[in-house]
Amino acid sequence: MLTIEDQIKATIDKIRPFVLRDGGDVQFDSFVDGIVYISMLGACVGCSLIDTTVTGGIEVILMEEVPGVLGVRLVEEKPAK
Repeated sequence: MLTIEDQIKATIDKIRPFVLRDGGDVQFDSFVDGIVYISMLGACVGCSLIDTTVTGGIEVILMEEVPGVLGVRLVEEKPAK
């Protein structure tokens, strides 16, 4: 049986080709308390549409495909331990 993290990584792998097509990339960082933390790389860094990509695309897909995912945040927004 796949863990939640395995399911998240598999879903990100399905999303990745669409992000790569625009010169960016998405990388899984961690899953904490229902929140998936990701890094956006390449052309996504500094892009004015990054919020739309993360919350309107990646977050929606992960919440639909992986039970237990409550949201997606960028690593820069990750609370310190």
